[in-house]
Amino acid sequence: MIKTIEGIYQDGEIHLTQLPQDVSDRSQVLVTFLDPAKIDPTKLRQLIDQLETIAGIGQGFEDLNAGKTRPIEDFVQEMQQKYDISG
Repeated sequence: MIKTIEGIYQDGEIHLTQLPQDVSDRSQVLVTFLDPAKIDPTKLRQLIDQLETIAGIGQGFEDLNAGKTRPIEDFVQEMQQKYDISG
């Protein structure tokens, strides 16, 4: 699983802008320091979105390989109900 959360490094501590959901208390993390003078916030958000999309696709393949699938008809019916689409 990959989960990206923004934060600020200050006085030797990292302060997260939000608390992660569905993450165990002792999860391994990677910290990347960004030069604020060289980072476009819009491009950074796009990169984070892309990484999360890639992680989601990877999770989908893991589920598929583990046999965690359902009939397409069930998915179509759920989407029609969720978004009020007539079949």
